[in-house]
Amino acid sequence: MKKRFTEAQIIGILKEAEAGLKPAELCRKFGVSEATYYN
Repeated sequence: MKKRFTEAQIIGILKEAEAGLKPAELCRKFGVSEATYYN
């Protein structure tokens, strides 16, 4: 299975979430479904 994001990219996304970016905004910015975000 091909991964869409590298580990470094995922870490960056999670750091933005910790910084206070809302999940819906994060998902829209990176093209990830909210279901994937919460899994």
